[in-house]
Amino acid sequence: MESRRLTMSNPSGVFSIVAHEALDHIAADAENDEALSHENRLQRSRRRVKRDFNALPEKVLLAIFSYLPHIELLRCARVCRLWRALSQNSKLWKTVFLRPEYHGLHVKNPDVFLSLIGHRFSSSLQFIELPMELITADILHELANKCLNLKYLTLDFSTAMQLHDFNDLNAFPCNLKMLCICLSEVIFLEGFMRRIYSFLSSLEILQVIGTIEKSNEAEEEIYETINISKIKAQTPNLRVINLYGVFFIDDNHIEIIASGCIHLGCLALNFCTRVKGTSFKNLLLRCKKLQSLLLQNTGIEDSAMLTADWESSIINELDISSTDLSESCLLNLFSRMPNLSYLAVPSCDGFTDQVLGLLIDQGKLVNLRAIDISNTVNLNYESLLSLLALHGRQLRGLSYAGNSKITEQFWINAIKHLKNIRILVIGTSHGWFKKINTRIHIDQILEACAQECQKLERLEIQWDEETLRWNENSSKFIDHIRIRCTKLISLVLADGEYYELVRSNFERADRQRVVRTTTSDQTSIVSLLNYYNDLRFN
Repeated sequence: MESRRLTMSNPSGVFSIVAHEALDHIAADAENDEALSHENRLQRSRRRVKRDFNALPEKVLLAIFSYLPHIELLRCARVCRLWRALSQNSKLWKTVFLRPEYHGLHVKNPDVFLSLIGHRFSSSLQFIELPMELITADILHELANKCLNLKYLTLDFSTAMQLHDFNDLNAFPCNLKMLCICLSEVIFLEGFMRRIYSFLSSLEILQVIGTIEKSNEAEEEIYETINISKIKAQTPNLRVINLYGVFFIDDNHIEIIASGCIHLGCLALNFCTRVKGTSFKNLLLRCKKLQSLLLQNTGIEDSAMLTADWESSIINELDISSTDLSESCLLNLFSRMPNLSYLAVPSCDGFTDQVLGLLIDQGKLVNLRAIDISNTVNLNYESLLSLLALHGRQLRGLSYAGNSKITEQFWINAIKHLKNIRILVIGTSHGWFKKINTRIHIDQILEACAQECQKLERLEIQWDEETLRWNENSSKFIDHIRIRCTKLISLVLADGEYYELVRSNFERADRQRVVRTTTSDQTSIVSLLNYYNDLRFN
């Protein structure tokens, strides 16, 4: 009764006490719940952080790992079991480079490598480069038996002083599409080649990479370290032949090639200095599918070139860089050739205003997509402007370096016509034989490129630090080309303060590898050749 009376007599006081106690309990529970929820959130976030990457589907993880070079994959294999399994997935080892001098992996133990072929590469392997120490009968056997989809094989004998024993070699990859052989100066390969001739019938691309050091030594006897005629007899389906710097190659070898390669579409003889051109008449007569003829630094002569039947050919890509053909020969040659899509004539004194005028007047350049006319001392820049006014919009590549009379005003006028240019090489490097008396306002050239050449991928500016004119406001123009030319992957400049300014500008925008120096990089239009991917080596 006392309690009831107390409650009834002072109900508000009792309610106040009960309410406060309830509120205290609610607050305590809320604090506990908040502490628990915070801890749960922390645990969930920790679990999420731990499994964010590794929880991705294997297909996605493999796609991410596929962007890593093999040396990085080997490092990733040390992180955890999952990454080790991913790094060893054969899908990531379709292309394998094993020559350290060309940024490949270094294999210390051939026996360990032999065991890897089956479970690391297996049927996924499509391309492999082997240095001399890994070109053994056992390794070639294993590649033939386990890597059935191998299509591209490079055998580098260039450092060989002695060959391995190949008497037991009775198996070789037989589904090859491309075979590249790097020759040695002192080793004859016929003993090895006899073992593999019968496996080469599927070849479409043959590359023989020689050494050209002895080609100028007239007193030295020239040895044929590999038999081109026997290779040709076993490879009836060749589309591309690249004989680079093979000093014993002459017109007799070209005659042999012409006699049986009816599917030949590209013949590259760069730095084969003994080739004079006397074989080209039969070459064009028999190889009706020949479209690309590359003759850089060969010994071709006027009389031999004039006898060939260029009218009946379908050649549309021609490289005669650093050859001694005369103006009259080029006038005759180009008047009889079909339309050209690729033309390289740098350091060719016979390429004059008259020759370029003939090409323009006869409509030989209506399909032109790339031209290299660097160091053509007898060609005036007015002729080039006429060419660009007519065909500049269709050009994808232009190289015009080495003219010391060219200023920024020429390029400002010329760049207006280069709306679709992807590769551009301009300027003149400093030398005692080419003194530049004027300063080049580089800002105006960069601004013109930013405004007109937004498809630009590669740009090389050869003027040296002393020739370029720039100031503290140049960063604005560097910003413009960086922002507007989004496809730019290579900007090559002469070493110096301006190079450092441009490099730091691109690096701040997280474009680390775009700006390079002329001492280590050189830009060329050769990537615009139709057969460029088939001609690449090293």
